[in-house]
Amino acid sequence: MEKILIIKQIKSSIGILPKHKLTLKGLGLRYINHTVQRKKNKSIIGMVKKISYMLQVK
Repeated sequence: MEKILIIKQIKSSIGILPKHKLTLKGLGLRYINHTVQRKKNKSIIGMVKKISYMLQVK
């Protein structure tokens, strides 16, 4: 059984680094309070760690 991460954007993407904006787009997040579900794997965990200051993970 694969684990699922519930990822929520809690901070605006205005004024952040362009690489961080691309990471948000890669995760599928678009706006504040937008929530997505992603399978837990190394690439998703790395993306979450990179922009952890603007995400909430359950």
